[in-house]
Formats: sequence, C-alpha cells, structure tokens
Amino acid sequence: MLAPPPFRLHTPASVGPANASSDNTRSRPAWSPYDDNGGTCVAVAGSDYCIVAASTRLSTGFSILTRDCSKLFKISEQVYIASAGFQGDVRALQKMLQTRNVMYEHIHRKPMSASALAQLLGNNLYYKRFFPYFTWNLCVGLDPEGKGSVYTYDPVGSFERVGFSCQGSGKDLIQPVLDNQLKAASPLVVPAKDWMSALPLEQAQDLVRDAFVSAGERDIYTGDSVEILTITKDGVNKEILDLKKD
Repeated sequence: MLAPPPFRLHTPASVGPANASSDNTRSRPAWSPYDDNGGTCVAVAGSDYCIVAASTRLSTGFSILTRDCSKLFKISEQVYIASAGFQGDVRALQKMLQTRNVMYEHIHRKPMSASALAQLLGNNLYYKRFFPYFTWNLCVGLDPEGKGSVYTYDPVGSFERVGFSCQGSGKDLIQPVLDNQLKAASPLVVPAKDWMSALPLEQAQDLVRDAFVSAGERDIYTGDSVEILTITKDGVNKEILDLKKD
C-alpha cells in the first residue's frame, strides 16, 4: 500500500498562475531607484587658494551617456559644490541648494559662505537619510580669512572640514596619492607637513592634473576631460584638461 503524500500548506502566493509569475519575477533582477553614473571629484585647500576638479564623463554600466557633463555647481563667486554618483539625485540636490541660497541672500543681504553652505548641505543630506540622495559631495570655497576650505560628506550628511579630499569612482586611486603628497602618514618616516597649505598653487595644480591622468588609466568611469577650478581672492580660473577618450 502506497503511503499518502506529505501534507503541504499552500499559501495564496503559491497557488495557480500566480506561482508561475512569481517564478519569473525571481529570475529578473530587482528594480532599484538608484544608478551610479560614476565620475570623480577632487578638492585641495591652500593658505590662499582652493582647487576643485571633476571629470566630465557620465556613464551607466559599460555605456557612456555623455562625455561633457559638468559635476561642478556654482553657489556663489567663491563657493562651489562638486558631486558624483546618481545624476538624478545630483540635479535634485543642486536645485534645492540653489533655491535655499536665493532665500538666504534675500534674508541676509549677502551671499552664502562656504561654512554656511556646508552646514546646509549636511542638514539636507541628513534629512533624507532614510531614502538618501545617492551622491558623494564636496563643498569648497574660501573662508572669511581667505584660506581654502574643503568639506567632505558621506551620503547621509556626516561631514568634516579637511585640507583635501576625493569622492566618486576614482577615490580609491586618487586618495592615496593625495595622502602621500599632502599629509605625512608617519612623522617618524616622512617629515610632517602643514598639509593645509604645504604646496604652492602651481604645484597643487600639477598634483591634481597628475592624479586625474593616472586615475583615467585605471577607472573606466573617469575620462574624456576634467574641469579644474582655482578659487582665489582675485576670482576663479577655469581649466579643461583632456583625458583618455576610451
């Protein structure tokens, strides 16, 4: 005599045609509201200057969407935001910051300083922490004393003022170079440096150029060209450096 089949509890999700559709759904990749469009941003602060640079390639997966997408956003004459990551969130974040900046100027009758914008950006990133902006940001500019200031962020709003930083897809390649050249890892091995203003402006510009050229050889999301802005008390100087196109 054959034994009866084992008892199985059938849930609504496993009955009839719905079972077949759920099997098809399992084989498909889950939909995500985020996409990483790549790009690399670098900033270096000096005693009387601030340099911010970002690559212009915009990618998704192994496809290049455009070769000329600026990742630098001007807030005022001496304050900029550099953002890498999901382009949709970058644009939404920039639009919000621009609106808040206009409100600030109407209320206070002066442009927003780098420190004020840094706090505003941190507050808004933290406000969205449960569904965060998929962006990696740098806030750069000159402080009231004319010294360069760089603020670096994580996607949920934690930030700090540093002398230099890198964000985006090329961070793992460029950050060690900046650490080596601008901050001594061990004073016992390498003489300690005042890494906030150790390099003259021309040497810092050369360092940023070399870092992007090197990253462009290894990172497929960093390429085509890089925008380099040099902020001083005399104004902003813009330079375009060509990188590899493949």
